[in-house]
Amino acid sequence: LGLALVAGVGLALVSGLSRLGEDVVDAPLQILRTLPALALVPLFILWFGIGETPKILLVALGATFPIYLNLHKGIRAIDPKLLEMARTLGLSRGRTIRDVILPGALPDLLVGLRFAVGISWLMLVVAEQVNADSGIGHMMMDAQDFLRTDIILVGLVIYGLLGLASDQVVRLLETTLLAWRPVYRGGRAS
Repeated sequence: LGLALVAGVGLALVSGLSRLGEDVVDAPLQILRTLPALALVPLFILWFGIGETPKILLVALGATFPIYLNLHKGIRAIDPKLLEMARTLGLSRGRTIRDVILPGALPDLLVGLRFAVGISWLMLVVAEQVNADSGIGHMMMDAQDFLRTDIILVGLVIYGLLGLASDQVVRLLETTLLAWRPVYRGGRAS
């Protein structure tokens, strides 16, 4: 997820802050986004073998797009009056990005992160079922071979609980990082 966060934020900044950046970055990303990521599993196995590397890259690939799309939208939705104020105050481009654009787009970034966490679990489940010699997904595939639906159901419950826990972590992060916004005061978004 860290790779996806770095890639998604970097690409969103490039495409969200300039029309040229958008022209260069957005079209190739939209092409990649429309490819079924799960169909890339066999290709990743051929390129990277069986092990952790293809799983990490599949998770990163799947999670990059919601981060990119939401942050790009957030950057483009910054109130032009805030940007004018930053220019009036003489803020440099870097300070404008740091002090105006990123805080203004942070809610959208966090929405993207929540989607990315869910997609990460989906990608990990598939990668473990197809390309692993250990893990919950591998255990579930073995259980399928022996018609052990109880083990498959336990695996699904574990994945569901892990997904819920990771979503709660992002929500806590959201509440903490957005405490300055009135809708997040009191510990819950309204």
